[in-house]
Amino acid sequence: MEHQLQHDAPPETPSSNRTSRRPPRKLCSFTQMLDSIVQKLQKARCVILSTHRHSDGDGLGAQTALFHGLRKLGIKARMVNVDRPSAKYSFMGLDGTVEVFEPGRTSLDGIDLALILDTNDCRLVEPLYSELITRNIETLFIDHHPILANAPQPIHDSLVAVGAASTGELGFRLLKKLGVELDAQIARALYTSLVFDTHLFRYVKSDPASHLMAAELLKYERHPEEVHHHLFSTYTVSKMNSLMRSLARVEYSADNRVAFIPFPASEHSIPGNLERDESGDLIDHVMKIGSVEVAALLREDGPEQFKLSLRSRGNLEVLSVAESFGGGGHKYASGAYLTGTYENLRREVLEKLERLVPTSPINRSAGP
Repeated sequence: MEHQLQHDAPPETPSSNRTSRRPPRKLCSFTQMLDSIVQKLQKARCVILSTHRHSDGDGLGAQTALFHGLRKLGIKARMVNVDRPSAKYSFMGLDGTVEVFEPGRTSLDGIDLALILDTNDCRLVEPLYSELITRNIETLFIDHHPILANAPQPIHDSLVAVGAASTGELGFRLLKKLGVELDAQIARALYTSLVFDTHLFRYVKSDPASHLMAAELLKYERHPEEVHHHLFSTYTVSKMNSLMRSLARVEYSADNRVAFIPFPASEHSIPGNLERDESGDLIDHVMKIGSVEVAALLREDGPEQFKLSLRSRGNLEVLSVAESFGGGGHKYASGAYLTGTYENLRREVLEKLERLVPTSPINRSAGP
């Protein structure tokens, strides 16, 4: 999906330096990549499924669907993530299924294969990824994001299909190839992945694949409105007030074509307010403004620690801006983790956006 922001790359770590020396990816067709993973799964006895940190509906949905699908085939599967999923995704039946990796405490004995979903950047799966590599466990990525030029490259047998609207679409194709019969539980997980990353199909263009996939899933998912509600309609009065305060901080410039959204820790750290992983809601609202072509959200995660999220309508490519900060994502939806003072980072971000939309000067007087 071109409009999701959960794949922002952190600064490079020693472990990612080591993995970047692995063999480059071979150029294979989608069918060859899919067949290769199917063959590896058919030989596996125990598989770990994981996704990027700050997991979202796409990664968790694909992960959950594969978890139940592999178990139907008699393959032992475990869901092991680097942090705990948000409670908002509990409607998929995640209770007791997701382990949080703890170095030295989480056993990886007996694992034949690891599949990492919804990212192809190993840095977003640390410290689990380094432990998998240290133990010589074959580890592959299944993802739909562009491979970054200045990041560790995914291992050569990974399935990276940029044309897919969601990672759930790849999980769906994989399960079909494995001969797994869909059921209500698998369909709900895949449908969650699909509608989350396409934002209820708003960001699907001319490709009918997502709609055809949905049509098949809805034979088993009899209450899609419940999925829509859990993903997009869970606000309380307190959260709505928090949203309004946050929107009041938005700065507009370049003839209202650029929007900058500060999201300080003082806002999202208070119980009942917007949570950290709901910052995407802010940028979604701002992108509804007809004149806004590009928006940046700078979320404060700690002292001089920020997450930058970038969106555009598709006329302006923002991936290069994210990559200039060491991040990544999609062409029109990307981000990065940043370190520095708020004012310096704000100024640098706005300067880069101003070059994308070179019109009126930007007002630099506001604070977080």
